[in-house]
Parts: sequence; structure tokens; C-alpha cells
Amino acid sequence: MVGGSRRGDDDDRSEPSDYSSSEDEGREDYRKGGYHAVRVGEAFKNGCYVVQKKLGWGHFSTVWLAWDTRHSRYVALKVQKSAQHYTEAAMDEIKILEQIAEGDPDDNKCVVKLLDHFKHSGPNGNHVCMVFEYLGDNLLTLIKYTDYRGISLPMVKEICYHVLVGLEYLHHQLSIIHTDLKPENILLLSMIDPSKDPTKSGEPLILPATKDAVVSEPKVAMEGRTYDVSLTKNQKKKIRKKAKRAAQTCPEKEVSSEAELNPVALDTDGCSTNFNLSLDVVKECLSSETRSAVANNGGSKDVHCAKQGSRRGSRSTRKKLLAALDCNCKLVDFGNACWTHKQFTNDIQTRQYRCPEVLLGSKYSTSADMWSFACICFELATGDVLFDPHSGENYDRDEHLLIPTSPVLPVHLAIHD
Repeated sequence: MVGGSRRGDDDDRSEPSDYSSSEDEGREDYRKGGYHAVRVGEAFKNGCYVVQKKLGWGHFSTVWLAWDTRHSRYVALKVQKSAQHYTEAAMDEIKILEQIAEGDPDDNKCVVKLLDHFKHSGPNGNHVCMVFEYLGDNLLTLIKYTDYRGISLPMVKEICYHVLVGLEYLHHQLSIIHTDLKPENILLLSMIDPSKDPTKSGEPLILPATKDAVVSEPKVAMEGRTYDVSLTKNQKKKIRKKAKRAAQTCPEKEVSSEAELNPVALDTDGCSTNFNLSLDVVKECLSSETRSAVANNGGSKDVHCAKQGSRRGSRSTRKKLLAALDCNCKLVDFGNACWTHKQFTNDIQTRQYRCPEVLLGSKYSTSADMWSFACICFELATGDVLFDPHSGENYDRDEHLLIPTSPVLPVHLAIHD
């Protein structure tokens, strides 16, 4: 099994999911009915939430780290596509999430909390937005930290305990089926590497876009002291030029005439540019010494490549981080969830975690989540997927999972009506 295809190859692991941190969502869906072109520094709900950086994306939405100005905390902001069927799907998700939150006032059921929801108007339409508690790395990132060698069995058991608490709550108390359980949809309560945790790293907050600034002024840590970085007129001009070039290729920085996107004045001669800039753009225009110092004091804030754990450090460092890991976790992403008595589709689950009854088009229930859970247990312990289907001359990938002579693992089924 070692050496099989991983996420991002030719499989479709992210197909049914509404959240993925891999690759870029592309530009084609930044149009009417599609994604909202979120900008770093953009404010939502009359300034309640200020976007800090990108966390991920899915077929239905993009997900962003935001600062909750009312409660002084980080949150995860999910911005849905604006077409009617995406809006309807979001409203179904909100109903499920509200039921989950209502039955868990003590927050001990190991399921993510919906904190707020609202609609946001933009150039591409009206977008349903959901605000969640900010959590840590997902279990796929944890698997990557081990170089796909698997984590220790005591850690596997502890993680599985929390997953089962969540599933027991969903299945037996609420009659809810998750339908897309996989490592990406189980989040730790904290980051594996504390230095990458915005709640602990001391990164400067990005303020709402105003007439005077787009981001909070970067601060450079040198010799135990903090200095504000001031920009010269030439540096500001360079920033403006880089912003214009970036806007031509990046949907997150497209020019918009909407009043909700505040113009940015970066020049002293009265010229303004309708772009929100990340710290990366600012840093590129500073001197090499200052740029190096800024990098050491906050790292990249690039919204294109927000891939958690892409720089995981040496193996010894990773071992230390894993040894100190808090294994508490929560189930997330209910964009495809349903009730046992009200199911929206028969096309559920990412293929590698898809149960036999779904593959055969039979009825499914909460046992579908348990099949996915068992696959996850194997993957946590070994670092590799339990089932890795491929199409052949006479069968497709779904059929490959059911062929008794399959090199994946034989599955002998007894289907009952």
C-alpha cells in the first residue's frame, strides 16, 4: 500500500467536500453566481469580521481566517458561492449546525460550533457566510507530519475516542449523518506547530481597509525590540505597481467598483488604488534587511498558498511537536450532511471512504459514517489509505472497490434489501 496515490493526484478525494486546503480554486468560478473575491483586510457584517488570510476552499465556498472585532478572537469565515442552489445548500447546512449547537451548550460533543451567519452582497451576488470557531490543523496535516508513516497507537486511540463522541452525538441524539468523514474534515483544537498558530504567534492584526492603510503596519522584531516599518514614497509607488500586476492575475485582488470595498490610498500625491494588499506585497518593497526581519517576525501572509504544514521542519523537530500534541479534535464541514429521515442525495462520501451500500446504490444510514471512520483509523495508524481504487480496462474506480480479486483489499458483501 505504501506509495499509492495521495491527495492532489488523479483521484477525487475533495470532490464531495466543501473544504480543501490543497491547490488553488482557479479563476473561472469568480463570476456571477460564483465565489466572492474576498480580500485580505476586507470587513464583513458592518466591520464585525476582518479577513486575515486564506485557510482553504471547496467547490461550494472559500474559507478565511478572520478577526472578530466584537469578541476579540479569531474565527473561521466561510463564504459560499452566490448561485441559488449554493444558497439553498448553505441554508440546509445552517439548519443542521444550529441543531448541533443547540444540543451542545457545554461544548463537549466534539463537533464544530457555528457562531454566526449572515448574507454578504458583492459583485458576484449575495453570498451566505458562516462564522465558526477557529480550530487547528486537520488530521491529514497530522499524517503528513509523520511522512505518511502513521502516528502511535495511543494517539490513534485518543483521536478515535473524540471522533466517536462526535459521531455518537450526531447519530443517536440528532439523527444526523455527516456523509463526508475523512481526515481533512476532522480538526485538532490547536495547531501542531504553535509558532504557526495566530493565537499564540503574536502576528500583527490586519485592520479593515481604510483611506489610509490596507493592513496594520508591519512591525520588525530586532534585538528584542519592536520597530514600526515606515515606507518611503518610492516604496509606496512600487507597492502600487505590484498590486496592479497582482490584480491582473489574482481573483482575490480584482478591481471592484462596489462601495463595500474601500479604496486604498498608498501614495502621497492623491492617487489611490482599489486593492487590498497582504504583508507579502509590502515586504517585497522593503530593503533586504527589513524584509528578512519581517519574515522572521510573522512569516508569509500570502492568500494564494495558505497550505498549513508545508514547511514542517526537521524530523527531530516534528517528533517533539508530535510528542507534545493535544489530540482533542472536532468534526467539521457539514456542507453535505443530512438527517436519517431527510436525505438530499445518494451521491455521498469521498471515494476512498465510500461505503459498499453507497457504491451499490442501496439505502444508507449512519453506518456510512462508521465505514469512513474505520478507514480513517487505518490511515492514522499506517499513514496510507485503506482503499486506493483505480480504473481498469473493464471496470471503473467504484467497481474496483468491489472486485473480490482487487489488489486493494477484497471486500465480500452481503446486501440485504
